[in-house]
Amino acid sequence: MNAVNLYVGITDYDWFRFLSVLETIDEVNFWQPGGRTNFRVLQPGELFLFKLHAPRNFIVGGGVFARAAILPTSLAWEAFGKANGAASLPEMRKRIAYYRHQTDDPREDYMIGCRILTQPFFIQEKDWIPIPASWSPHIQQGRTYSTAERDGRHLWDLLMERVSEQPKAPIAMPRYGEPMLIHPRLGQGAFRVSVTDAYQRRCAVTGERTLPILDAAHIRPYAEGGAHELANRLLLRTDIHRLLDLGYVTISRDGHFEVGRRLNEHFENGRHYYAMHGQTLSLPKNLDQCPSREVIEWHQTQRFLG
Repeated sequence: MNAVNLYVGITDYDWFRFLSVLETIDEVNFWQPGGRTNFRVLQPGELFLFKLHAPRNFIVGGGVFARAAILPTSLAWEAFGKANGAASLPEMRKRIAYYRHQTDDPREDYMIGCRILTQPFFIQEKDWIPIPASWSPHIQQGRTYSTAERDGRHLWDLLMERVSEQPKAPIAMPRYGEPMLIHPRLGQGAFRVSVTDAYQRRCAVTGERTLPILDAAHIRPYAEGGAHELANRLLLRTDIHRLLDLGYVTISRDGHFEVGRRLNEHFENGRHYYAMHGQTLSLPKNLDQCPSREVIEWHQTQRFLG
């Protein structure tokens, strides 16, 4: 029998209620107010479940675990917006400060622990799942269950039953069958974080590390046939991203930064960028995360002004 883990994380009712009524949502950020340690309990494709604070001792939903990261609040809001479970950034900051037992300081960009989940599902109250008998009331954050154990397998079976009964089930899983990993369908926010981490939070051209001015740039725009995948993304400083989109700069087939003559012809300037011409890009160590030959050739032939 295949065994997978399920993690039951504790959350507040306001977070759950806000997200459960959003009409379209393909990912959520289950955040923790502290940002000291990263979450390493699940592997991508396992289920992360939502349990409400006592006295509501029920499992009320969940999602497919995609990745974990420690992020500044500003980036978490930029990547996920209302999928953070708040209507606005000030509201999110207020909640973080509340759980940190402090007054919100507008000058501080709180570092928070983020558990990024795709294909979220929310169970109707009449179908909420009681927590297993093995759950301890002293648990503060959450607990892991394995489907190799009785409680974990029973929980898996109940979840598959609840999810399969939804009119638009977010997880395409058979109601009956052996537990298995579920392929996470990454949304825009998860991609933003994935690209940021793949490039070690540095601009591929300049090495800049100031996150608020780094963009997960499409090489071939999605609207023009580009895919939402790491092989079509670069982490770039915002000005270089803009020039890439406009075709004034590109990347070569052998991984170098190129600046076209049109930049000077159109603006009689660009010395700062020409100084970087020919520079080797800092790309991810994992070749599967590097720009593909296809998207590079598309940009060279269809977007670059030369």
